[in-house]
Amino acid sequence: MSLKPREHDRKYGELDQVIRAHVGRTADDDEPLTAYLRHTWRTRPWAIAVAEHQLREYADNPPGRLRLRLGEFYPVPDVGLPDSEIQAWLVGLADRLKESVETGQAPPPATPQTHWEWHARFPELAQFLGGWFSQDMPDEFEDHDAALQDYLDTTDPGLIAQLTGELHDLLTLPLDESDYALALAELGMEVDPPEPLAPGGWLEELAGRLRRG
Repeated sequence: MSLKPREHDRKYGELDQVIRAHVGRTADDDEPLTAYLRHTWRTRPWAIAVAEHQLREYADNPPGRLRLRLGEFYPVPDVGLPDSEIQAWLVGLADRLKESVETGQAPPPATPQTHWEWHARFPELAQFLGGWFSQDMPDEFEDHDAALQDYLDTTDPGLIAQLTGELHDLLTLPLDESDYALALAELGMEVDPPEPLAPGGWLEELAGRLRRG
C-alpha cells in the first residue's frame, strides 16, 4: 500500500526538501544543495541533521522496483544519473550536510539562485503571483488592480501580512530590473506588470498598497 502522509513525512519529509531543491538540475550541479543549506540555516537549522539522517537511511536501504511501484518508497526524480550511481550521490549529499552541521558553516546570505529557493523563501508571494497573475488573469479580472483586490477580499489577514513582509524582503535584495523580471517569472507570474510600470516599480507599488491597507 502507498505511504500515508504522516509516514512519508517521518521517513522522507526532509529528504524530499533536498531532492526538490534539485528538480530540473543535474546531480553535478552544486547550487541546489547550497541553496537548500542557505535557506535552511536561515529558517530551520535543526532540519539539516534530519535531512542527513534520512538521506543515509534511504541510501542504505534502496527500494526495489516492486516497493516503488506499490508506493512504499520515495521515488528519486531524474537527476541525470544512472540508477547504479544514485546511492553514492545521496551519500555524497549527506556527507556535505554533515560537514555543514559539524563546522557550523552556512552559505553566506544571497539572492535566491534556484527555482526551489525562490519558492522556499517567498512562499506566499509565489501563491499570490501564481494564483492571481497566471496567464488566465486577463480572462478572470478586469485588470491588475481587480486581481489584487480579489486576493485581499478572499485571503486571511495573516497571509496578507506574510505577503507584505515577503515583498519588503524581496525589495531589500540588490536586484536590477532584469532580476526583478526573473524573480516574478520564477515565482509564477505569467503576465506583464501594468503599463507603464517596470517589474521593480510594480513590486514597490504593491508593497505600498499593502502597507496602507
